[in-house]
Amino acid sequence: MSIVSAAVLFAVIWFLVLFVVLPLRLTSQGEAGAVVPGTPSSAPSDPGLGPKVRIVTVAALVIWAVIASIILFSGLTVRDIDWFDRMPPLPAAATDGTGG
Repeated sequence: MSIVSAAVLFAVIWFLVLFVVLPLRLTSQGEAGAVVPGTPSSAPSDPGLGPKVRIVTVAALVIWAVIASIILFSGLTVRDIDWFDRMPPLPAAATDGTGG
């Protein structure tokens, strides 16, 4: 896995975890009893983004480390998840183990 692939994998995981964590412990303005004029009562009163971003980053690092280690150390390739046989077969030189 290249450094760009690792960064893209981390970004995807980070945003997925962010969208899971955002609604946790959310208090709407209607629940808090202080609705700002011009906003719906379902708008968050205090989203608390600072702690959530730290939680998301730590969780994403752990998940990324697990997934990256599976990709790097298990020999998992794209051909392993080609369930519909859409990829062409490997050339004979690449499959005979002689290296050329």
